[in-house]
Amino acid sequence: MLYIVGTPIGNLSDLSKRAVEVLSSVDIIFAEDTRTALSLLSSQGIKKPCKSYYKDNEKTASNSIIECLLNGDNVALISEAGMPCISDPGAYVVKEVIEKGIPFEIVQGPTALIHGLIASGFSGGSFYFHGFLPHKEKEKIKEIESLLHIKAPIIFYESPYRVKETVNILLDYFPAPISLTREATKVYEETIFINNKEEIENITVKGEFVVTVNNSLKENNEDDNKISLNYEKIIKELISENVSSKDILKMMKALGLKRNDAYNLINKLQD
Repeated sequence: MLYIVGTPIGNLSDLSKRAVEVLSSVDIIFAEDTRTALSLLSSQGIKKPCKSYYKDNEKTASNSIIECLLNGDNVALISEAGMPCISDPGAYVVKEVIEKGIPFEIVQGPTALIHGLIASGFSGGSFYFHGFLPHKEKEKIKEIESLLHIKAPIIFYESPYRVKETVNILLDYFPAPISLTREATKVYEETIFINNKEEIENITVKGEFVVTVNNSLKENNEDDNKISLNYEKIIKELISENVSSKDILKMMKALGLKRNDAYNLINKLQD
């Protein structure tokens, strides 16, 4: 049997009783980070063989897992923190065991995305989890622009090395405030709200971040009504004068129109 086991995202007390029972009973554990895994297992008095399963060796490690399972071993797969397969390795081996008809179980554990969504106060209905954005600025902007049609809270993961740059770009496209939760479940956990670019300097660049923007349907519907009354005619005239989309976007922002609304309306009228 293969067990996909959720582990704590910070506070070791969040390791469930069932997770402890499974990790204690399996024959071998495959882990995204063996050092973190051994520390976790040691805290529970568990001594098991531990092998690496990370992004760069996912296919070869999956073959090793399949081999173990076919030999009758019970195997657990864990991430460095949180649930495997959620912005972490694991999906490849799950697909493999499904195709081969090998049984597996999921042992639920904490996920940072839900923690960050609740901490933002933007929850209450549907949401969209995107995970990590590309590292390069141009690719990041292109991907953000592809998300503008999603009228719900959107959740991202980000590293401390890129969080300021990412929030700076997100403020160009989504309504403020933007919620940032870092060090979830740990001693120094905090959630702050960024309302403008000046406040980006208030971000403590330490720990992993859950970044949540509130692109909710209700708020955008209200703005859409305002757009159709006040801006459509102006944009049509600018398009007829062959003004570039980039310049129109700047003009609409100067007139008080949110960038994502202006972007959508320009594309609509150009089509």
